Amino acid sequence: MLYHIGGQTPFKNLVNKSHNPFEITDSERYPLVIPVNGRLIENIKKVEGVEEKTMKVKNSIKSIVVVTFVFILGIFLPMGAAFAQSPQGLANKVNPKAAEAVSKNPTAAKATGLQSFQIEETTIAEVQRALQTNRITSVELVQMYLDRIEEYDKNGPGINSIISVNPEALEIAAEMDKIRGKGNQGPLHGIPVILKDNIDSKDNMPTTAGTIALKDNYATEDSFVAKQLREAGAIILGKANMSEWAYFMTTGAPSGYSGLGGQVLHPYGPDTFATGSVGGSSSGTGAGIAANFALVGIGSETSGSILSPSSANSLVGIKPTVGLISRTGIIPLSSTQDTAGPMTRTVTDAAITLGVLTGIDETDPITKTSEGKSLTDYTPHLKKDGLQGARIGIDYSFAGGNGQAQVEQRRILEEAIEEMKAQGAIIEQVTIPRPPSSHSSIVLWHDFKHDLNAYLSKVSDDVPVKSLADVIEFNKQDPDVRMRFGQVHLERAQGMSDDPLDPTYLDHREKDYRYNATEGIDVVMAEHDLDALLFINNRGAGMPARAGYPSITVPAGYSNVGMPVGVTFTGMAYSEARLIELAYSYEQATQKRVAPSFE
Repeated sequence: MLYHIGGQTPFKNLVNKSHNPFEITDSERYPLVIPVNGRLIENIKKVEGVEEKTMKVKNSIKSIVVVTFVFILGIFLPMGAAFAQSPQGLANKVNPKAAEAVSKNPTAAKATGLQSFQIEETTIAEVQRALQTNRITSVELVQMYLDRIEEYDKNGPGINSIISVNPEALEIAAEMDKIRGKGNQGPLHGIPVILKDNIDSKDNMPTTAGTIALKDNYATEDSFVAKQLREAGAIILGKANMSEWAYFMTTGAPSGYSGLGGQVLHPYGPDTFATGSVGGSSSGTGAGIAANFALVGIGSETSGSILSPSSANSLVGIKPTVGLISRTGIIPLSSTQDTAGPMTRTVTDAAITLGVLTGIDETDPITKTSEGKSLTDYTPHLKKDGLQGARIGIDYSFAGGNGQAQVEQRRILEEAIEEMKAQGAIIEQVTIPRPPSSHSSIVLWHDFKHDLNAYLSKVSDDVPVKSLADVIEFNKQDPDVRMRFGQVHLERAQGMSDDPLDPTYLDHREKDYRYNATEGIDVVMAEHDLDALLFINNRGAGMPARAGYPSITVPAGYSNVGMPVGVTFTGMAYSEARLIELAYSYEQATQKRVAPSFE
């Protein structure tokens, strides 16, 4: 059974030297903060071919333009300059909270051209250029996103993707404006980011996993992911709604539903698409970034929970190799399979964000397997010719189904294949060895009990639950509200052993890896000398999830009713750079993403 699930763990019973996540150690926990050095956006400019171009203009017309410009400038420049440098002037553009933040930092009010800056579909590079040229400030940028969230997430179509907003976001933005240009600053300096609501941040927002039991779970420390983002200069704008307990609470609940946050709607069809079609469990991150409520989103995945909502919302989503990004400070589902990853509107933004998130963390020993294999800057791999000569395998048994939706997806997949061939890719039909049908793994349920108990044992006394057993009993006290769809996964997990050395558990972990990696993906990749495997949407996500291997999904088109469809590239452990090359080449050749419209 394939679950669209995700969630992370800060725990220590992972790998030793190889990537195989079944060689268990019990390392000591030592905090480690990896600073992210500032990286210029010159790589992006080179990749995108940004260059200055001049236009030949007849001298007579040029003279008229110059005279007219000087005349207008002489009239309006003094007025505009005085207004732009006034906190009162800025207050007319943003709400009183923004004005208060700027009043503490008057230099942040010097931005010009705000009315012409559009946040819809903008990119990190475009925003950084606007910030660095004083076309806009981070305070103004944050306020524009807050206004958009209020208009379309809380009102209007009511997407309901954002479960909490950082009350300190404007103040942090003002500080980013104040220090801009001073010292070594990261690639996300002043960039608003939303986190899936299972990722701890020390901002005044709870980390809830969508469950009422954790509504008062305020973290005193940042997760490793949040630390990396702050080191890179990001502004944590808010937390995203999600499938409760990373879609590992029960069966029958729609993706994107949580007892605390309610149902996330699909931004491409909030009134028409089926409940749950938004994908999950990083549902709010997917819907929120698709709807332009922030520049960057961070999701998490155990099996499909980044790939599913990314492909369903016409986004780029990277599910990294388990070990590339630390899970410390993330509410866990499975220490065997959990990982965090970026969800963005472009491959470039995903590559920038991925580099920010990597690093070795002593409190999550599996990250030691990334030493010498990870990068802090993936932008050199944004290659338009990345598909030239690439060998890509496709197993059509993962693209089956005779329903209308499946037929539409197959049509889009075939179009994508032809487009890849046009870029020089070699597409080969393959058969991926599958795990035997007799194997029914208990790994996720066992991990969930052990890992969640460890996380909950450290929450504050304001949180009424300290174990999975407490959560189950808490929900039973008000079942209609706290467990509307039941809690069968929670109860099954509670029945598991809490021993990380339980023989049955270890046997299932070893088999999960062997069937899906060494006797599965590894075999077909070697046999056909492949760079990647190709899937539609998140179909097939279970195999790389159990292997711990990376995938990246990219917008590929839309069905006849407007449902987004993505194509997903999967590779071997720590092949993110190559996958980014393939994804970027396909994206640049096709440019399939179209923003949702709420008008």
